[in-house]
Amino acid sequence: MTSFDPGGTERQMIELIRRLDRSRWAVHVAAFRECGGWFDRVSRVAPITIFPVVSFKHPSLLWQLSRFARWCRANRITIVHTAELPANIFGLPGAALAGVPVRIGNRREINPGKSALQIALQRIAYACAHTVVANSRAAADRLRLERLAERRIAVIPNGVDRQPPAPREPRAALRRVITVANLRPEKGHEVLVDSAVHVLRRFPDARFELVGGGPLLDSILARAENRQVARAFDVRGHRDDVRERLAAADIFVLPSRSEAFPNALLEAMAAGLPVIASRVGGVLEIVDEGRTGLLVPPDDPWALAERICQLMANPALAATLGSAACADVESRYSFDRMVAAFERLYMTELTRSGREGATVPPAAAMNVEAARERSESEGTLQPLPRAASEETLQALPSA
Repeated sequence: MTSFDPGGTERQMIELIRRLDRSRWAVHVAAFRECGGWFDRVSRVAPITIFPVVSFKHPSLLWQLSRFARWCRANRITIVHTAELPANIFGLPGAALAGVPVRIGNRREINPGKSALQIALQRIAYACAHTVVANSRAAADRLRLERLAERRIAVIPNGVDRQPPAPREPRAALRRVITVANLRPEKGHEVLVDSAVHVLRRFPDARFELVGGGPLLDSILARAENRQVARAFDVRGHRDDVRERLAAADIFVLPSRSEAFPNALLEAMAAGLPVIASRVGGVLEIVDEGRTGLLVPPDDPWALAERICQLMANPALAATLGSAACADVESRYSFDRMVAAFERLYMTELTRSGREGATVPPAAAMNVEAARERSESEGTLQPLPRAASEETLQALPSA
């Protein structure tokens, strides 16, 4: 992991680390840095080894790659699984250098803010992977555009905690809008600020809560001041009580310009909130327009404001959308399904590599950047490549 800072990718990978069946897998974590608020969550369940990569241009990179390869061999690592761009670039070639039998990369975004050099390096790194896992069909489509062979692509969507939604008190009026996302350009927070100008003209008591930290904090605050809507905004930064914040809100908004498979959207739907999201990327795979949520064009403050006002004026519609969204997430997504899909993929690749007859639990190295469901579940996922038969999988040893 680049660090253990809170974020969507980090949450998904930490849950995978925590939930892998320890009777089958000995889990090791490799990371670039030891810092971050979620470090203890991982250190309590798996040993962590730090490979301090500060830059791919730094002279120490080759030394750290060599260290990582030696570490893989010393720990008899059978599977290296990377996630996100820097981890892919470092971990996949390092694992190939070590001769690791199974190498799995991840694709969890659609290139927002990535340089041409970064994208080129990642494409080179994918050449060292046996399979690359996309967390949405949109991310898989991007892999195809980058000419990754179809047989090397698998789709495993993100998971969500299946705890019952936090209790929601009955409300006579819906006025509290929330978005949960790091303050980065692709998340489109300024679109929400601009839409608030229109919403407040019709509903002067509306309030907007922004949960998440990031580099655009000052510019978002300045924009709200400039638009004279700062009084209606509550910018909370990173929070560990997101579930409670969602329970206190009335409407969830995600005005992103780019999304692969947004965790925050899943969590809001699981909380029973009516959702409004941009019609981009993997959002189209999650939200069924008019049934489980509402969709708007990206970068369109007026359209977003119209949808927010529609729900504020029609609590019955909001309740219907929120209930359908909660039921949909419950039936289609969970961490258990995500972990089961990854374990099936691991076993499939071990079978391909000829390691299925091993008499010891294979070791899974999780090397993820600041950085998922059954492969054929309910028609929403693509089949895993080179899948072994159920009879073959049942015959594999479990320690």
